Amino acid sequence: MAIAPSVYIGTDFGATTSKIAGIWVDGQPISTELLQRPSNSHLGPAAVVEGWIEAIGIYLAQHDLSWDAVQGVGVAIPGPRRSYGVLERGPNLPESFVGFDVYSAYRTALVMQTGRDIPLVVGNDGNMGGVAEAHQVRGSGSASVLMLAPGSGLGCAFVDARGHALDGDTLAGMEASHMPAPLHLLGLPAYPCGCGREWGCIELYTSLAGLPYLIAAYLPEYPDHPLAHSPLSPKEQALSLRGLAQQDDPLAQRIFDFQARALGIHIANLAMACDPQIVIIGGGLMDTEATRAAFRERYLHTIWEAAAPYLWPSQRTTMRILPASLGELSQAIGAALVALDQHMMS
Repeated sequence: MAIAPSVYIGTDFGATTSKIAGIWVDGQPISTELLQRPSNSHLGPAAVVEGWIEAIGIYLAQHDLSWDAVQGVGVAIPGPRRSYGVLERGPNLPESFVGFDVYSAYRTALVMQTGRDIPLVVGNDGNMGGVAEAHQVRGSGSASVLMLAPGSGLGCAFVDARGHALDGDTLAGMEASHMPAPLHLLGLPAYPCGCGREWGCIELYTSLAGLPYLIAAYLPEYPDHPLAHSPLSPKEQALSLRGLAQQDDPLAQRIFDFQARALGIHIANLAMACDPQIVIIGGGLMDTEATRAAFRERYLHTIWEAAAPYLWPSQRTTMRILPASLGELSQAIGAALVALDQHMMS
């Protein structure tokens, strides 16, 4: 009788969609194709977990694997967290998820599906993405990695030389998106953040969350710009900027240059504390299907030019700023890698 191969499954829980990925015992992805299904969070926590179990079954069948092969499962969840595996109130999830014990519910569902206790790990989605990208970029090396991923907000992670993400004692480690921006260098006021802080969280100057403010700040200088007379809502205008920038639109390019500069200064700030050898930039602006190579190169170059003057001399010669490479797979693969690491340590 053939022995089933050992695999580790990662689940990436988003308010709208959940993603499934898997790795072999050597840490290599089983596939680079994304399995994505609706989370159905509007139906409540039980429906979400049921959907994960169903999606894993589909993933295993697609790759001629069985549940017997699964030796560990990881799940990437959004912050904030009340305690390990327990959600606090989040900006995008229904009220029914406040206080939801993801760890206990998912672990019980796995036992019911397989008849055995499959080890489960839970972690912040940004941290899980950082683990995967760090594993990808450094190979057999041991460099520490800082990952910043501007998207709807600013995802942040720091992964040490052992491949472990910084969680912190209250599971709030590397919430660096809510550190105050250096407003004296950026020349803009402190915009109020959805987190409740009013000191000008850096997220508002580097991600989609702040684009309506930046459009309002710069659009008056472009009175003939289509957005100056657009019926689109502020959010819709913000969502249009990435596409406009690919057409060399001057307003869009100016705003993304500003965001890159703000992100570069933030990297220099974090380098004082973390001293990473590699900085990975993720998020939608690094999406090779949605942005041109010239745009990505300009964005990364502007980040480096903004960071370099504030780095220590040794950091200027050793630090590298690189684009993320795993895209939407990163958080699910990271969750699987953490599950593998925990299994090997047990």
